[in-house]
Amino acid sequence: MNSIFVYCELEGVQVAPVSQELLTKGRSLANQLGVKLEAIAIGSGLDGIEKQILPYGVDVLHVFDDKCLAPYTTAPHSAILVKLFQEEQPQIALMGATVIGRDLGPRVSSALGSGLTADCTNLEIGEYEDKKSGQVYENLLYQIRPAFGGNIIATIVNPDHRPQMATVRQGVMKNESLKADYKGEIVKHKVADYVSAADLAVSVIERHMQKPSHHLDSASIVVAGGYGMGSRENFDMLFKLADALHAEVGASRAAVDAGFVDHDRQIGQTGITVRPKLYIACGISGQIQHIAGMRESSLIMSINQDPDAPINTIADYVVTGRVEDVIPKLIRNLKEISK
Repeated sequence: MNSIFVYCELEGVQVAPVSQELLTKGRSLANQLGVKLEAIAIGSGLDGIEKQILPYGVDVLHVFDDKCLAPYTTAPHSAILVKLFQEEQPQIALMGATVIGRDLGPRVSSALGSGLTADCTNLEIGEYEDKKSGQVYENLLYQIRPAFGGNIIATIVNPDHRPQMATVRQGVMKNESLKADYKGEIVKHKVADYVSAADLAVSVIERHMQKPSHHLDSASIVVAGGYGMGSRENFDMLFKLADALHAEVGASRAAVDAGFVDHDRQIGQTGITVRPKLYIACGISGQIQHIAGMRESSLIMSINQDPDAPINTIADYVVTGRVEDVIPKLIRNLKEISK
């Protein structure tokens, strides 16, 4: 049990951003524990995939390359991870809280009897004392995630079973490579040793993917609205402002619950985490659940008629006024500048 493993989710031969974020975090955790960082790439046509993975400080890259492994299907990927983890005995295993991660993680953890914490927003290393036995466990993975609808932050530990498994949301961690020419070992496995004919009983005949309606997680400018926008009609102003700024539109949970905008635009602990260069908060009070999803923004601007709104305490610029008055003026000025 001397390694941290990261499952690298692939779309074709491109490593998903959430996996690169986990490699960044995994390197930091591995340094704390004094262990190796290992990664897993499963797919087809993976020659050169190491160029996207090793620079994050990966010591060992496990490659499973076969045409039967792409696109993703549950059984063969699960079989590979279960057997590999049984062989390597990692102490920590991480994957993205994506459609694939949410399908794969529980199956692997169930087969191994290890348990899993889903949708984490942070990972740390620390100790835990069992109050009943008095035993103290050191160097455990703190698996931190919102609970009870985002009203509390829960820290979950797994002292007795390995690997300690967690899925992590995209955007909550930094994506920073360590060294472009980092030298790691590449282990190319024989797929037939891990995958049986029964695992390949299901194959993908035709695949259709719906394009996302937005790119909030990668937007450089985000215009977000809260309950203070007052109505769905008023919320439409934010889309006009976003068009003028070439930005994406997000929302607080209160705005989503009120029906002002669709749920897939929700930012916060129970929604998307964003790190734009500019975040414009319109009519957002700034509850801690929302701030958790945008606090890493480089520059924050708040438009709110309440000068004492909590979000103003973290904003770089505050405009005190009604959104119905301020936003149309911003749009007009931006259009004049762009002429």
